[in-house]
Amino acid sequence: MHSLRPLPGPAELRGGLIVSVQAPEGSPLREPAVIAAMAEASLRQGAAGVRLESPEHIGAVRRRCPGALIVGLWKRSFPGSSVYITPGWEEIQAVWAAGADVVAIDATERARPAGQRLEDLVARAVKELGAPLMADVDSVANGLRAAELGCAWVGTTLYGYTEATARERPPAWGLLAPLRRGLPGEVMLICEGGIASREEASRALAEGADAVVVGTAITGVDLQVAAYVKALSG
Repeated sequence: MHSLRPLPGPAELRGGLIVSVQAPEGSPLREPAVIAAMAEASLRQGAAGVRLESPEHIGAVRRRCPGALIVGLWKRSFPGSSVYITPGWEEIQAVWAAGADVVAIDATERARPAGQRLEDLVARAVKELGAPLMADVDSVANGLRAAELGCAWVGTTLYGYTEATARERPPAWGLLAPLRRGLPGEVMLICEGGIASREEASRALAEGADAVVVGTAITGVDLQVAAYVKALSG
């Protein structure tokens, strides 16, 4: 199910836009065909890649867009753990098998389901699958650790969404420069989370990101419409 081209490096993706094509539970936009159409529309307009949730959506986009760069994840919740972005080995295998080029995983220091450890998951993914991983982190320390463990990409995805950063609001401006200084040159730095305008996307690049992920501001029809309705009715 994977595309045949090699994974592009930082130089090739520098300045690229990755569009997160997702839809909330219960939305009519969660239909795989709709997700695939939005992904193709994004790619046709020059997006460097797409970020997709669930094996079903990854597979639908891979079939429709065979050459697409796909960052895949699977959101699953388990009792006793707040980790939900590709939390364990089963999810990593499923995302990879569905056709993702890069598997995004929670790489924070929080406890994972069933006592699974981040270092073990990264090692197995690299050794057994040959799967490049994107570490979704909330801090500089966790980003640097993820790179040391073997993650090929580091993203600021979870800044503002973990217990340790609950009082912060993305975008993670304060993480970009120190991460870029501390990460090896071959590790991709991705700014993800809270990018709501073209100006913010450009700022992310200026502050050290190799590429930018934008989701809600482009594909979040449900949330965007609700926000407009609320503003107009207030």
